[in-house]
Amino acid sequence: MRDGDSDFSGVNSEARRVWDANAEWWDDRIGDGNAFQCELIEPATERLLQVSPGEVILDVACGAGRFARRMAELGAYVVAFDFSERFIARAKQRTTPDMENIEYHVADALDEEQVLALGVNRFDAAVATMALMDMASIDPLMCALTQSLKPGGRFLFSVMHPCFQPPESCKFAEQYEGEERVKIICGIKVTKYLTPTAWKAEGIFGQPELQYYFHRPLSELLRSCFEAGFVIDGMEEPAFKAREDARDGLAWRDSPEIPPVLVVRMRLLTE
Repeated sequence: MRDGDSDFSGVNSEARRVWDANAEWWDDRIGDGNAFQCELIEPATERLLQVSPGEVILDVACGAGRFARRMAELGAYVVAFDFSERFIARAKQRTTPDMENIEYHVADALDEEQVLALGVNRFDAAVATMALMDMASIDPLMCALTQSLKPGGRFLFSVMHPCFQPPESCKFAEQYEGEERVKIICGIKVTKYLTPTAWKAEGIFGQPELQYYFHRPLSELLRSCFEAGFVIDGMEEPAFKAREDARDGLAWRDSPEIPPVLVVRMRLLTE
């Protein structure tokens, strides 16, 4: 684990190697959607993004292209990229020949020139779905987006909620017994939040290699956006609906008042 400055670009090459190693395994497990994608991330993203047919949208760190294909179904022309060649290969395999409004590229979001090579003043919107927390640095991307987007263009990102999924966080469940029915109280214990941190962890149980996560508190995450010229004009904190049959109390479904995901819509300031 490393602490301090939020720029961890020194490990970017290793992060790329890990994602190449995990790409096919990861896509086999969740490429067709899991609860987080289907119930939290994608519905909130679609509500905030409000895709209009004919729009040109940049999909940043697209992985195997699941949400790129969804935006194309909604009528957008999508330019999708990822720094993992294996993810892009899998994305192309999953895209049917009749879906002509998607193009895929291998490019690194940490390389401003590579992002700008995809288009300057070209895009109505850009999307980074559960990706910023996987990036060793986000400043280069923000700088590139100010040039890639059209004036007033919007940028929508989703991340693991930095307030409730920082490093060294811990789910807990406490059982209370009294005169009434036994009840289980669930929550998250956070002992470290403000310090930007890079660490390796398991995203899906059993994946071939541990992946890098890059924690940034909200102040640091949004600073990069604000300094680039973005302002927030929409936000959701989706959480799972409450259920009555809490089991061990340690699943996200057992904590309906705590959102595991943050989805933010930003727009470029116009003069």
